[in-house]
Amino acid sequence: MKSAAALLLLLGGIAMAGETVELDAFSGLKKTGDWELVRNNCIACHSAKLITQQRGDAAHWLGMIRWMQEKQNLWQFDPETEQRIVAY
Repeated sequence: MKSAAALLLLLGGIAMAGETVELDAFSGLKKTGDWELVRNNCIACHSAKLITQQRGDAAHWLGMIRWMQEKQNLWQFDPETEQRIVAY
């Protein structure tokens, strides 16, 4: 099952590789989906480069949010906002 999921992710990446996604000149974030929500919430405390150089799945990002909330005084997000940030 894991290998099938990995294959789907790989194939999705290959299909998207030919597409050009505009980057926000200020943050370097891909201008897709909820990029502005991520920019507005995440670079309030640290540089966008800290975001763009990271890789992880939704569980990883949710764990990072929880760590920042516990250790770095990150504010609580409403559930919808948090889900949209993690999904980006």
